[in-house]
Amino acid sequence: MKRENNRTKEELRPVKITKNYIMHPDGSVLIEVGNTKVICTAVIEDKVPPFLKGTGKGWISAEYSMIPGSTKTRKTRDINKLKIDGRTQEIQRLIGRSLRSVVDLESIGERTVWIDCDVIQADGGTRTASITGSFVAMAEAIYKLYKNNEIENMPVKSFVSAVSVGMINGEAIVDLNYEEDSSADVDMNIVMTDKGEFIEVQGTGEEATFTHNDLMSLISLATKGCRELNDLQRTVLGEEISGEIGK
Repeated sequence: MKRENNRTKEELRPVKITKNYIMHPDGSVLIEVGNTKVICTAVIEDKVPPFLKGTGKGWISAEYSMIPGSTKTRKTRDINKLKIDGRTQEIQRLIGRSLRSVVDLESIGERTVWIDCDVIQADGGTRTASITGSFVAMAEAIYKLYKNNEIENMPVKSFVSAVSVGMINGEAIVDLNYEEDSSADVDMNIVMTDKGEFIEVQGTGEEATFTHNDLMSLISLATKGCRELNDLQRTVLGEEISGEIGK
């Protein structure tokens, strides 16, 4: 099949992560995956949700939103609907789970790391871009605690990245843009660590089924894509921070 910019089925869209994109948060990035752009920030507060008070354990919580001009037709803000829609809730929980899975929450003490992902331009893969970008923002924020001797060790155990894969006309491809996602027979989002461990596999047949061999092909493409994203995350964070992750 022919893809935009003549990408091969194994090829990610061009990915760029700009660190320190916003001056105030403890960590921030702009991640660009093709035409998808997401601002990810991390802010650390010295308090935790009520269910963790007195436990000595920290928490990571994520919020996700799409600004009105991020899509072809204006997206209504959640505040105007007086509720968070189901898709937004699902993505927020996915981002939070993905990041908590690689952090020793007891080591950060009774602190909350607030992750905010704001999609400023959407062309497919906003949730996977949010996870990949917010990991960098989170790692930078937590490293500052470690560097300032506010915690004893760097509690981030692994890198985390995420990518979409799918089947179109019987062919497995990686990193779907909006047009590809809309026409995919099978759509899947995979979140992985740099150790090759899976955090989440979300997959469904869109009015279609897929075989075991199809699934293995999709996982193989996602594994390769996530490794490439991990390499980029290391480069963006630099050796000082990257060298402390997983020690």
